[in-house]
Amino acid sequence: MDYEERITSAQLGRGEEKVEFGIRPKSLNEYIGQKTATDNLKVFIEAAKMRGEPLDHVLFYGPPGLGKTTLAGIVANEMGVDIRITSGPAIERAGDLAAILTNLNENDVLFIDEIHRLNRSVEEVLYSAMEDYALDIIIGKGPSARSIRLDIAKFTLIGATTRAGSLSAPLRDRFGVSCKFEMYTPDELADIIRRTAGILDVQVDEQSVQEMAMRSRGTPRVANRILKRVRDFSQVKGTGKIDIEITRQALDALGVDFMGLENLDREILRNIIDRFDGGPVGIDTIAASIGEERVTIEDVYEPYLIQIGFLNRTKKGRVVSRAAYRHLGLEYAGEELTGDDDMQLKLKV
Repeated sequence: MDYEERITSAQLGRGEEKVEFGIRPKSLNEYIGQKTATDNLKVFIEAAKMRGEPLDHVLFYGPPGLGKTTLAGIVANEMGVDIRITSGPAIERAGDLAAILTNLNENDVLFIDEIHRLNRSVEEVLYSAMEDYALDIIIGKGPSARSIRLDIAKFTLIGATTRAGSLSAPLRDRFGVSCKFEMYTPDELADIIRRTAGILDVQVDEQSVQEMAMRSRGTPRVANRILKRVRDFSQVKGTGKIDIEITRQALDALGVDFMGLENLDREILRNIIDRFDGGPVGIDTIAASIGEERVTIEDVYEPYLIQIGFLNRTKKGRVVSRAAYRHLGLEYAGEELTGDDDMQLKLKV
């Protein structure tokens, strides 16, 4: 199965852009969660508007599906300016970036998703644009080449990344505001589900809202996708109104358990337990044993398993925790090994 098409994938699936755009909040007052980031942005936006200046450059970082693109659009709306949206991989050459920047109006917002994947030559052009609102362009080649400086409109760059550590230091230092996105609480996800249900004109009882929120892996995008799939089940196999019975029936059919784990999440844990006595085992061995790529396991499945305490990453390899055994209904027979325990064992040898 394509991991991007999973019900719990934090990435946008094919055909979801239009639907998601319709349910995205348009103002900071409508935005749910990320309170620290939104409270600070309210102050920075108001101050920039009072001075008649563009907002300082902003970096959003955190796991996918938490609302970085949505908040970038809200920032532009609150500033009363237009937003241009692109992504790091889409800007292949410095000329592509120059074309985008020269078409921006005063105080506009440029949003670059996956900014950590910018080409290095493009990134170097971006430095002067961010600091001096100018582009340094080389004309010609060889001895006759010369550099000219082209002034551009003052703008706000909003960069989004799931890997802040992959950003080069010179680029990271040019952002005046950095906002870390945290996973959502079940209460925040419940508020999002209620809001989305109202927009989609879906009747849903409170028990179902709480059930869907608990199984959404702390991610609004997953919560909204689950709501839409449960709505499908309620229309075909129910009365059209979402109740707890149809909610559980739908989620069980989709393979999403009460902790938000899917079939492959459980397969990874059971594979480590059955074949490798719970670990430690290397990530390459896990990937080969279940027929998945290493990068898919590391970027898609492993982070959530580690976050909820079902998997420990040690120097010797991955180890399944006691909590995971309990979740799978298995008896735990070994000593739980954590990263600190692994270090202590090495020191004793």
